[in-house]
Amino acid sequence: MSNALDLYAKVEDLLGVNEVTPVLNAYYHETLEQMAFKTLLDVGCGSGGFLWELSKKQPSVKTLGIDLSPVMVEMTQAKGLDAQCIDLCKLEGKFDVITAIFDMVNYLDKKNLKRFLGCIEEHLEEGGHFIFDINTLFAFKVVAAGSFIKDGGERFVTIDSDYLEDVGEYYMDFTLFEKKDEHFVKSQDEITQYYHKVNEIEKLTKMKLLSKKAISIYSNEAEKFYLVFKK
Repeated sequence: MSNALDLYAKVEDLLGVNEVTPVLNAYYHETLEQMAFKTLLDVGCGSGGFLWELSKKQPSVKTLGIDLSPVMVEMTQAKGLDAQCIDLCKLEGKFDVITAIFDMVNYLDKKNLKRFLGCIEEHLEEGGHFIFDINTLFAFKVVAAGSFIKDGGERFVTIDSDYLEDVGEYYMDFTLFEKKDEHFVKSQDEITQYYHKVNEIEKLTKMKLLSKKAISIYSNEAEKFYLVFKK
């Protein structure tokens, strides 16, 4: 999985993600501005964009980012942020707030999601908050499915994706061509995401759902649910 995430890290800027993340991050900042907290863990921190924004908005908060992609962790550390390449369940310490931004939870199947939520509970201080977003069915079936091609000059990426409703799984096949000297080097991998209903997530954890907000970024339909849980 880390190889696929490393490949994703190389093409993320070609996918329009950098234009969308500030819009999504704003929901998190709005929630956090209403909370009193000293420590925050960002799971699946990616290239560290959210943590960098938070460091500017709330510099007194001690933050840590973790990601399974070494490439992503290096990009976060390059911003002067504390980050580790480690599985959440192997991490030590507790935090007032834990975030998982940009459908990170959708990368977990139901078995791993239950394990993940248990580890979230273990790493949250009593009364702490877990804040995350998940993709809606509309996002998988309509927005994300299909083919995508982007020519970045030195890089060329193609993505073929499909949502299989009978199993609730979304597949992304990546093909990246990177220019090396006078030639292009080809890399391929696959990422799978899983559709989760909010009420199903509630059943997998002892945490309590405080709020659920529908978010529309790409269209008039809701593509994400923004969720706040409390231990």
